[in-house]
This record gives sequence, structure tokens and C-alpha cells, in this order.
Amino acid sequence: MASAREMRLRIKSVKNISQVTRALETVSASKVRKAINAVTATRSYATKAWQVLKHVAEQPGRDALHPLLAKRDSVNNTLVVVVTGDRGLAGAYNSNVIRFTAQRFDPNPVPVKYIAVGRKGRDLLLRRRKQVIADFSNLPAAPSFMDVSAIGRMAVDEFLTGKVDEVYLIYTDFINMGRQVATVKKLLPLELGGEGRVEDFEHHNTSNGPAPSYDYEPDQREILDEIIPRFTALQVYQAILESLASEHAARMIAMRNATDNAKELVGALQLAYNKVRQQAITNDILDIVGGAEALAAK
Repeated sequence: MASAREMRLRIKSVKNISQVTRALETVSASKVRKAINAVTATRSYATKAWQVLKHVAEQPGRDALHPLLAKRDSVNNTLVVVVTGDRGLAGAYNSNVIRFTAQRFDPNPVPVKYIAVGRKGRDLLLRRRKQVIADFSNLPAAPSFMDVSAIGRMAVDEFLTGKVDEVYLIYTDFINMGRQVATVKKLLPLELGGEGRVEDFEHHNTSNGPAPSYDYEPDQREILDEIIPRFTALQVYQAILESLASEHAARMIAMRNATDNAKELVGALQLAYNKVRQQAITNDILDIVGGAEALAAK
């Protein structure tokens, strides 16, 4: 059994760690509120962009409208944009995204290239010997659309030049503080089918009135040339905001659990320390009594 001095040092060390985890929890709680506000603001814009794009692209002959809408006859290469964090101490947040990516694309019948957004994801992908053609790390704490637009442009360029035939986006969808879900979305060619929460939001906004009508100037093709690449970049931007909110929420929960565990450990160590100290006092008393009895016997 450890000595009383060793127990005191261990208790002090655990208390110091709990102070660090409590501070990290406070920082994450502040960041997650800002991230949720950013996600909420982006969802409204993404919904309107989706309504306009859907109205244009649902016209007859959509494959001929724009190359980003056209499905290839055969798929020979796949590109996946994986969004993770730059830092750890967020529980299983980063590893869950990579595990989800492996489950989804390891059995893929054609070669898969990756664009890693976040240092942790890049390192985990390289450790699994995946082909990472680009990585975007150390993004600002509150990234703007311009900060991440290069990621969307790169995905569009890879698709338009024929280097890949489809592009997927993997990120963590922020549901609430206690639930974040790894999600895969087909980015290119654009799928105008169900869009989960965005589609529900759109339905909620339009269910009480007639279908929206738009006038396009100067013409549909010029609008598509401008809207589709921008909308693709917007999807990446929104995914990064969703992932940031999820990362901060996961880190806050992880640090709260670490702080609670540290408190329980301190309590257990304190109890063990009291037993050791009581045993030492008892031994000292026994030594004194034994010595006194020995002197009396003489």
C-alpha cells in the first residue's frame, strides 16, 4: 500500500487535473454557444439557397443544365471531404468520424481520395494509409465563408476536371448538446432528393402557402454557373459549422465527465489516505504502549 505522503501527492495531482478539466469545460461551454448561433444563422441561408437551386434544377433535362448536375455513366474515382477537429480532449468525437468514414468507404468498389479538414482527421487517415490529397488545418475559431470556400472550390475542380466522378461530404451533424451524429452527404453531382433537416425546414416554411415562383435574370444558365459552385461551397461551410458546434459540445461533455470522475477519485483517495493515516497512528500508539509495558516490567 502507498505511504501517506504518496497518497497526499496523488490527491493533490488529481485535484490539479480536475481544475484544468473544469476550466476547459467552461471554455468549451462559451465556444459552443457561439458555434450554435453561427449554425442557426447558416441554416436559414442554406434553406433559401436550396429552394432556388431546386426550382432551377428540377427543369426538364437537368443533366444538360450544368456539368455539376450531370451524373457520370460510370464511377471510377471517389473523393470524400472529411471534417474533424484540430485538437483532442473531445471524447470520441474525432475517432467516431473516422470510424464512420471507414465503415462507409472501405468497402467502396473504386479508389477513394480524401480531403481532410482538421488535423486529427488527417493524422488518423494517414495512419490508416488512406490517400489524402489535401488537408485544411488550423481554421479560425469562428470561420467565415471566405475562410473555407477554397475547400468547396477544390472539390468542384476535382469533379469538373474528371479526376473524380463523385464527391461525398462527411461531417458531424449537431442535433443538441447531448447528441451529435456522423453524417454522409453526396456533394457532387448534386442530389436534389431529401435533405433531412433543411428539407423539413423548407416544408415548414412553405406548407401554408403556394409554391414559390422565381423570375431569373439574365437567364437560367448564367444563374446556374454562379449558384451551383457557390452552393457547393456553402454546403461545406455549413458542415464545418455543424462540426464545430459538435466538437465543442463533445469536448464540454468530456471535460465535465472528467471533472466528475476526478472528484470521485479524490474522494476514494482521501478515504484510503485516512485509513493509512489511522493505521500509522494506531501503530505509533501500540509502540508507545509496548515500550511503557516493557519499562514497567523491569
